[in-house]
Amino acid sequence: MSDLAQAALERARAAEFAYSSDPEVGRVLAMLSARVPIGGRILEIGTGTGVGLAWLVDGLRGRTDVAVTSIEVDPSLAAVAAELDWPPHVELITGDVLPLLTERRDTFDLIFADAPSGKWTNLDATIRALHPLGQLLVDDMTPSRWLDEQHRAATAAVRTALEAHADLVSVEMSVGTGIILSTKRAVTG
Repeated sequence: MSDLAQAALERARAAEFAYSSDPEVGRVLAMLSARVPIGGRILEIGTGTGVGLAWLVDGLRGRTDVAVTSIEVDPSLAAVAAELDWPPHVELITGDVLPLLTERRDTFDLIFADAPSGKWTNLDATIRALHPLGQLLVDDMTPSRWLDEQHRAATAAVRTALEAHADLVSVEMSVGTGIILSTKRAVTG
């Protein structure tokens, strides 16, 4: 685990935030960010205290050519994440991701959807924001882990949508809390 990820995890513990990315998912995030093309863009939906973001930055290993945007709807969590020493190419935004996905119409090479907005709701907008050959990672997809019916229903809907989406190739893996990794098909013709 990088020093930045360790610092973010310590802040999560101090803030009693129990939903940080676990190390297995973190390593997947680092691997995915390492393959982002030169001049690429990464979006994290749900900064939390910055643990997942730290893994994404770690995968870049000093590269500054990749713009990394992370958005958190909870101002108190966003403030905790902002206390860390992020590189200049990392942008932290406090607010809902929907305007970023629908009004700015930004596109990304890698999206980590780790919050209800952008995953449970507005998933189509998240998928539209992927570049062709871009990758989308969603976690917390193991239904048996969740005790409430709302969470189980939401993860089932996300799973169905990703597996059935004509523009995506998806695989579900038993990593951490369960992940689904999707790649957007290349545009042909």
